[in-house]
Amino acid sequence: MTAQFPVARPRRLRRTAAMRRMVAGTRLHPAELVLPMFVKEGIGEPHPIGSMPGVFQHTRDSLRKAAHEAAEAGVGGLILFGVPAVKDARGSGADAPDGIVQQAVADLVSDVGDAMVVMTDTCLDEFTDHGHCGILTPGGEVDNDATLERYAAAAVAQARAGSQVIAPSGMMDGQVAAIRAALDGDGFEQIPILAYSAKYASAFYGPFREAAECAPQFGDRSAYQQDGAGPVGEALREVRLDLDEGADAVMVKPALAYLDILRQVRDAVDVPVAAYQVSGEYAMVEAAAANGWVDRDRVIMESLIAIRRAGADMILTYWATEVARKLQ
Repeated sequence: MTAQFPVARPRRLRRTAAMRRMVAGTRLHPAELVLPMFVKEGIGEPHPIGSMPGVFQHTRDSLRKAAHEAAEAGVGGLILFGVPAVKDARGSGADAPDGIVQQAVADLVSDVGDAMVVMTDTCLDEFTDHGHCGILTPGGEVDNDATLERYAAAAVAQARAGSQVIAPSGMMDGQVAAIRAALDGDGFEQIPILAYSAKYASAFYGPFREAAECAPQFGDRSAYQQDGAGPVGEALREVRLDLDEGADAVMVKPALAYLDILRQVRDAVDVPVAAYQVSGEYAMVEAAAANGWVDRDRVIMESLIAIRRAGADMILTYWATEVARKLQ
């Protein structure tokens, strides 16, 4: 560009709303949004989550109603998390044929499986009594290889129930390969894997742990989730390993505090990239808005645009239904 002020006036393209819409370089579409949902076994009515206003632990019936609303709004997909009535050390509910996730997935696929993509989170933390994402050794560490067997069993159970995308989130080494082999061996070669490839040990997950009732009973998850100050290139290494093992799409989690990682991943791969706008991001905006400190609607849209601009093809967000309605 050679022209300078007063010939060059960038404000010309910002003068009106219509002009700004016409030249916008980043757009949101309802089909790019994925709604995380929680279903709890043994409750008679939906339970509001105190730290996440507007989000609920659903019954199977209220889950179906909320899923219908999301589908009608044009939301592209949903991802399901389950809270069983009984937990144990091996997370038996994760692969039980009559487990809460398996039952709810069958409901959802029957109801909205043609209108939106029904995904399942594949992990053990919601199902274990200790709250960690895998099988523990006698010394209290997560046993990576023993955990892979449990993930594979859970993925197959979810696929048999009708899950249309398996999304492993535990950050175990080799989890994608183990799940891919198990799915293929059970006749589910067509089911894609969305890998939580760059998932960080983040303080932004706090409200989620209330929703999924999965807070670790001791320690934290820093030994298996990524360190936010970790080695340069670690996220890309994890992404490449997952792709080599058969992942069809990859995810960065959390979103807003890791937009730089999201951009690096988007630039490095040729598969769809998802970003998870996590519970802490949601809760902070809702709390600030409730106090009158921020313009809630504008902050929601600005944060989503930032995630999209950084390279996300899909955004997991608890505002998916609300935002999809506005975009329509």
